[in-house]
Amino acid sequence: MPESPALLVIGECVADIVRRPGEPDRTHPGGSPANVAYGLARLGRDTTLITQLGPDANGRLIAGHLASAGVRVLTDGGAAPTPAATVDLDDEGRATYGFEITWTLGPVRLPDPPPSHVHTGSLATGLEPGADTVLELVRALRATATVSYDPNVRPGLMGDHTTAVRRAEQCVALSDVVKASDEDLRRLYPRDAPEQAAERWLRSGPALVLVTRGARGASAFLPGTVVDLGAPPVRVADTVGAGDAFMSGTLHALAAHRLLGAQGRARLRSLDTPTLTDVLRHGVASAAVTVRRAGALPPGDEELANALTSAPFPEPSG
Repeated sequence: MPESPALLVIGECVADIVRRPGEPDRTHPGGSPANVAYGLARLGRDTTLITQLGPDANGRLIAGHLASAGVRVLTDGGAAPTPAATVDLDDEGRATYGFEITWTLGPVRLPDPPPSHVHTGSLATGLEPGADTVLELVRALRATATVSYDPNVRPGLMGDHTTAVRRAEQCVALSDVVKASDEDLRRLYPRDAPEQAAERWLRSGPALVLVTRGARGASAFLPGTVVDLGAPPVRVADTVGAGDAFMSGTLHALAAHRLLGAQGRARLRSLDTPTLTDVLRHGVASAAVTVRRAGALPPGDEELANALTSAPFPEPSG
């Protein structure tokens, strides 16, 4: 593996209380940004997470989980309780969510040396007052780091629709890489096809916009180019953390191709189709491994490498 850039993730940790028909509740470490950080560390990447964790049992559970993969955790030292979510799974493993969330992230010291790449999104960029802190951090780091963003829209916490769209578009404009599910884009832009929304975002500044489509794979949008990649067939346990695993697999591949960091920004804007297809394959394969088992458990580097060589990927189109 080439020398690994330092990666920083900013965002919430959430204790996911998973409920499945006929089974007792189970609590899993979660939160979209925390899942991305965990996935990156599992893939061998040098990863730091800026977040808030309460001095409670859920906070200790999540801290131990992140440490087990090698994630360094920086917090604001506040005493707010660790956010929690209920995840209700139906008989096919599809998830619906309910939340008990506060996001009050205060000033946090930045890692030294500064990161080469910053990833953020989800509740951390949509809930005040912590969202303002996140945007300040991203703006401060953007001169020397590439930025990725995943809105991970949750309708129950979306609030005023106009405000939610404005916040998402602010983050998109600051980003080099944006990932959203087709459902995210329909929630933000109900009158537009997801492809139209992705193209609009691409025109606002990012070099690359990625749209995930569940079992149908993912699409990558570059100026003048769209590449579609189907997903390999898998038996789904549940979909918890699938999009986050896609994100960590994607960032892992972008790092391997030296497309992150201030020096990688120009190369990212001249991305060729074979490289882009390889990046998509890493994201889709990472998600495919994750949905085969319960909870947000993304693959390690060896497991992902095996999935890439053994999965029957359809030929990309575009």
